Amino acid sequence: MISINVAIIKSDKDTRYALNSIVTHDGEKLPCFPMADLLSFRQKLGPEAYDKLEVIGIDEAQFFGDLYDFCSKAADLDGKTIVVAGLDGDYMRRSFGSVLDIIPIADSVTKLTARCELCGKRASFTLRKTEDTETELIAGADVYMPVCRQHYVSGQVVKVTAREVIESQKLQCNSFV
Repeated sequence: MISINVAIIKSDKDTRYALNSIVTHDGEKLPCFPMADLLSFRQKLGPEAYDKLEVIGIDEAQFFGDLYDFCSKAADLDGKTIVVAGLDGDYMRRSFGSVLDIIPIADSVTKLTARCELCGKRASFTLRKTEDTETELIAGADVYMPVCRQHYVSGQVVKVTAREVIESQKLQCNSFV
C-alpha cells in the first residue's frame, strides 16, 4: 500500500458545516486546516511536518488573496503537488478571487460542473436566490442554485422583473400616503 502525506486547507471564512473539516453537501467529511491566508500554513504546520507533505489540497480557493504566491512557491520551490478547488466566477459570472490567476502556473485544469436544478443539464453557473449583492456570501442550497446557461439568464430576467414590480408597488403605496 502506498502512503502519501496529504494536508487540506480551507478558508476560515467557511464555517457552514464544521471549522476543522471540509464537508460535502451530502455530509462526507475530511479533516483540514482552516486558514485566513495560505502563506502562513508552513509556519502553522511546522517546517518539519510541512517538508514531509507531498500533496496540499486547497478548498474554497477563491477566498485566498495569496493563492498565486502560495501555489507557485509550494509547487516550484517546495516540490509539492497542489490540488486547488474553488469557484472561478461569482453569482454575476465575474472573476472570483484569484482562481483564474493560477491557471498559467497549473500543470492541468479540470473545470467541474453541477447539474441544473431545473432541467438536469450541465450547470456552469450559480443563481443566487436572494437579493444580497455582496460578492462573498458563504451559504448553501438555501441561497444558491446550480443552473445551466438558459436558466441562469431567465432567472436573472425574473429577478429584475420582480424587483421592478416591487418598486412599482412601493411607489403606488407611497402615493396613497
